[in-house]
Amino acid sequence: MANSILPRRIIKETQRLLSEPAPVISASPSGENMRYFNVMIFGPEQSPYEGGAYKLELFLPEEYPMAAPKGPKLHLYCYAAWEDMP
Repeated sequence: MANSILPRRIIKETQRLLSEPAPVISASPSGENMRYFNVMIFGPEQSPYEGGAYKLELFLPEEYPMAAPKGPKLHLYCYAAWEDMP
């Protein structure tokens, strides 16, 4: 999907997301569809989720930002052992 048919807001938000990433979140648009995002969230240090890596797939609908992103499809890559949980 070409950038020219995307709303300006999505283009600006995507550019900001790529230039100013959050510390425990990695997100990038698909090369084939700029409304589809691959997101990885890493468990914060000193939390029960430390060491966890969680992959989400999000899709920005045509109605975005008036409608929330669709998803998530959550794929659990690894998770802190349950016995380590407080």
